[in-house]
This record gives sequence, C-alpha cells and structure tokens, in this order.
Amino acid sequence: MPFTLEALAAGRTIDPGWAQALAPVGQEIDRMASFLQAETRAGRTWLPAPENVFRAFAEPFDDVRVLVVGQDPYPSPGHPIGLAFAAEAHVRPLPRSLANIGRELHDDVGVTAATGDLSPWSGQGVLLLNRVLTVQAGLAGSHRRRGWERVTEQAIRALVARDRPLVAILWGKDAGTLRPLLGDTPVIESAHPSPLSARRGFFGSKPFSRANAYLVRAGAAPVDWTLR
Repeated sequence: MPFTLEALAAGRTIDPGWAQALAPVGQEIDRMASFLQAETRAGRTWLPAPENVFRAFAEPFDDVRVLVVGQDPYPSPGHPIGLAFAAEAHVRPLPRSLANIGRELHDDVGVTAATGDLSPWSGQGVLLLNRVLTVQAGLAGSHRRRGWERVTEQAIRALVARDRPLVAILWGKDAGTLRPLLGDTPVIESAHPSPLSARRGFFGSKPFSRANAYLVRAGAAPVDWTLR
C-alpha cells in the first residue's frame, strides 16, 4: 500500500487543492501507510479497498460546501467505499444507520435513496468525511487513535480557513467533539443516525433542508440531494 501524499497527488487520487491542504500532515499520512502495510504483513485485512482510502478527497477542495462527519468505515467487507456513511450500491440490507439517513432524507426533502451509494453527493460539494479512514475487517473502531484523526482534523481546519460558504453536519457525540475546530461555520448537530440513537433527535432534524437554507443565506447554491 505504497501511498504518500506526493504519490496520491501525482496519481490524481486526490485533488491538487486537497494535496496542498493536507501538506501539513504529510508525515502522518506516511505513518498511516506504514501502519497499514504492517497490518497486511500481520495477516489482518483492512477496509476500504486501498484505492478508496482517500476517496473523500478526490473532488475539488474549493468546491466543498457541506461537511458531513462520520466515525470510521463499515467493518463488513464489500460495504465501505471511502465516503462516510455510504456503501456499495449492491449492499443489501443497508447498514441501519444508512437506512435511517435514507428515511430522514425522504422525510426532509422528498428524495428516495434507491441504494446506499451516496457518491452523487460528492459531486455536489458534499464532503462525506470519516474521522478515521480505515478499519480492520470485522472490528469496528479498530483503527481509531492510530493517527487518522490528525489527518482529518487538518482537512477540517483547511476547509474552515477558506473564504467560502461552508455548512457542517455533525451526527452524534463523536462528531460533536469537532465543533471547536469549526469556528463561525454554521453547524447542524443532532443525534447519530444509529438505531440506538436516531429516535433521540436525528429523526426530524431536517439536516438536508437546513443545510441548503444556510447555503442560500450565504449566497451559495443549494445542494441537489438527489441520489441517482
């Protein structure tokens, strides 16, 4: 898994703007590459597929207008695609958090999600960012506190530092700990869509329409939340 920040940028795995934004944590990215190589040598499978680890950073840095923060990838092989909360289009049944997101999406803006593939949102300037970019297969949370948090926190700081409209959607307590990094960025915060907490404030929170309202007030175009 020979990735470095320079290699990712050269291979156009990530957007050049993101390569510049992540430059301050280039050494952390190198260390995470070494960590994943060691996991592979030890026979521990990790997810998502190597080509998808940095998928969240493939779209232009300057185009991001909505930040959605997740925790870590789904630990089931064949599920994660490198975008927070999203899953491969063929996955059935949907992860329950993702199913709850689909329910709120329909109730809020009338969009029906035919699959769990949320990648169309990326092209709309929605950054689906997990705080931790990899996970050991079958073991949720297994790569937390290994170094990814420094990388993704730098990504958030860089977004906030731009002079561009941005709205942050924070679901759950873990995502909520990032609020101090967001400065004056409008924040939509609620319970996590997990079945353990969705009924305690996620359902009915209307994050999609509220995000668009913030964007319009800031003079930016609203997001088309349609999933095709």
